[in-house]
Amino acid sequence: MIVKGKYFVLLIIYGALMVTTSLSSEADESEDNIDYRYEMRSFVEKISSYGKAVNENFLIIPQNGQELFTYEGYADGEPVHSYINAIDGVGREDLFYGYTGDDILTPDNANEYMLGFLDLAEKLGIEVLTIDYCSTVSKMKRSYEENRKRGFISFSADSRGLDNIPHYPAVPYNENERDMDSLSQASNFLYLINPEKLPVRKQMISALSSTNFDLLIIDLFDNDGELLSSEDIESLKRKDNGGRRLVIAYMSIGEAEDYRYYWQNEWDNNLPVWIEKENPHWRGNYKVRYWEPTWQELILGSENSYLDLILKAGFDGVYLDIIDGFEYFEN
Repeated sequence: MIVKGKYFVLLIIYGALMVTTSLSSEADESEDNIDYRYEMRSFVEKISSYGKAVNENFLIIPQNGQELFTYEGYADGEPVHSYINAIDGVGREDLFYGYTGDDILTPDNANEYMLGFLDLAEKLGIEVLTIDYCSTVSKMKRSYEENRKRGFISFSADSRGLDNIPHYPAVPYNENERDMDSLSQASNFLYLINPEKLPVRKQMISALSSTNFDLLIIDLFDNDGELLSSEDIESLKRKDNGGRRLVIAYMSIGEAEDYRYYWQNEWDNNLPVWIEKENPHWRGNYKVRYWEPTWQELILGSENSYLDLILKAGFDGVYLDIIDGFEYFEN
């Protein structure tokens, strides 16, 4: 009886292990079956649909992740029209400078690869915004000229922290007094999402208002982490010369940031299962399983969600970062 009892217990343990192994295998198989590019496209399309339902002219501009344009992930592949139709522009960093290091010319093969997708975007009616990271005046000048030749709207950032109004040019490239009623009318833009050098809100609003950039890409929050008001945003929609400009809000949807209002204190020691490891290049930024409902609910769909706060503040659109987050999971 004792032997049989032990045998029975072993059978139970073995059975439990088999069930656990089976569930683990199913989970692994389920993870393997996720199409990470499809999930990112779907997320962007969801954001677009939601934003445009509130404001039909609300602009959707994803940054990088250009492989999402086509099913095959190649510039000569079949376009994914549901995604193409959901976005109004695309941002691309490091096109001519910054790919291997700031103020360093981007290698020809990387430049040609990106240009293939950006030319496709233009053909499909998507406006292209480029950001080169260079601080030498001659390189900044070349960046603007090369982008102009291709019909791209460009910005030469002399700080990868995107924390200042660059020293060159003294006035925005192709400065004008026109009203900006659409993204296609813009000739220049300023990308400033870290206002630590403009720590006082009034100082930041004043500095931005005194420029003539056609488009501003800024953060929803000031340096103290406080929401910009609808009055702040409305004041920024007027250039110093009187022309109307577009004001776009930055929002990361591929990483969670521990300095954002949605971050919960307990996450510091116990990350939710949908938050991955910290980005080694950007402290406080964590890759997320962006297809998970919990994360998407933080981004849109409730009064206090990120996108809803952006819409309430009166921004003209949203600039979506870490669109290329699918690469992290594919690799």
